[in-house]
Amino acid sequence: MLWTVWWIWLSAAIVLGLIEILIPGFIFLGFAIGALAVALLILNIGALVGLPVLLLIFALLSLAAWLILRKVFAHPKGQVTYFEDDINE
Repeated sequence: MLWTVWWIWLSAAIVLGLIEILIPGFIFLGFAIGALAVALLILNIGALVGLPVLLLIFALLSLAAWLILRKVFAHPKGQVTYFEDDINE
């Protein structure tokens, strides 16, 4: 019953955050935020629910975090960043 231990979810959040640093794109950061929220939920109220409910909470919070991150940090649709100068000049 490792899914009922809060530090397992916290460890998963840290690992997913580190993966996001290596492979940017808001995907793993959304999962990391979801895992962190589940860890805090288990830490505060305990593991009163089973694995399917925890996974549902994780999935919903991860999706919400990803949508918020995408809306806040992504370019508006159709826009691309262009650079005028080379950094090495």
